[in-house]
Amino acid sequence: MAATKKKDGFDGQRAIVMPSKILSRYCENHPVIKQLYITDIGYYPNALYHHRQRNQGINQHILIYCIKGNGWAKISNSKHTLSTGDFLLIPANTPHEYAAEEDNPWTIYWIHFKGAGSADFITMMLNRMESHVASISFQQNRLHLFEEIYNSLERGYSIDNICYASLSLQYFLGSCCFDNNYNYLTTHEKKDSITLCINYMQKHIDKTLVLQDIANAVNLSASHFAAVFKKSTGFSIIEYFNQMKVQKACQFLQFTDLRINEIADRLGIEDPYYFSRMFTKVIGIPPNKYRSKKKM
Repeated sequence: MAATKKKDGFDGQRAIVMPSKILSRYCENHPVIKQLYITDIGYYPNALYHHRQRNQGINQHILIYCIKGNGWAKISNSKHTLSTGDFLLIPANTPHEYAAEEDNPWTIYWIHFKGAGSADFITMMLNRMESHVASISFQQNRLHLFEEIYNSLERGYSIDNICYASLSLQYFLGSCCFDNNYNYLTTHEKKDSITLCINYMQKHIDKTLVLQDIANAVNLSASHFAAVFKKSTGFSIIEYFNQMKVQKACQFLQFTDLRINEIADRLGIEDPYYFSRMFTKVIGIPPNKYRSKKKM
């Protein structure tokens, strides 16, 4: 006898489906909420025989985060497997099917969402993931954030609760999309070459460094590492280093009375005119004008 497929009905499950009247009244036209908002949210533990198939998709995006067990998903005829620590992203109106594995059924957190800016989030995330499934580190804070979102909606559909859930959803999606950034303070220093490079530049913010200096610090060839760094950050190494110097300069300008040439000297830049040009290129206004605006 074939096992019974189930959409829901699991011991300990929780779910909230936002009423359509609430969505139309508070979400679809609110200037902030309308950009990204939740339509459904839930938690399915040990979801044996869990299965959903939507041949035409639905008009919401779906995120499933697997924290235990295994499952699979078929999206537009392409099959993916999910295990502990994986999350799945399904764009709106995309045919799909997903299910828990019978021998080790998944435990999942899931969110359905939509909004005027939701497609941009999906595009950004899928481009970074290079697939519909990606792995993220286990972080208790991430689960706590999900609970914050869920509990906010569970407390009722006031505009404050919905707005808080909407803004928190952006943070939750960001934590999945930029796991290294979200994970950084907890793990202190992830020992990959990009992080080592940035740490090195932070520690030598008062120096004049060239590409070879930084490449030597991470034990890679300059040409290879330059290409890897730009692909990861979108900037050349020296351009990134200069941006870090300007960021530090902003702090000096805002919180000290140091003169422009003194700030330049503290950042390892001998020519204050060069420093001013570099600052203006990054910030859009010269350092003296930046300081005067911050003191207004």
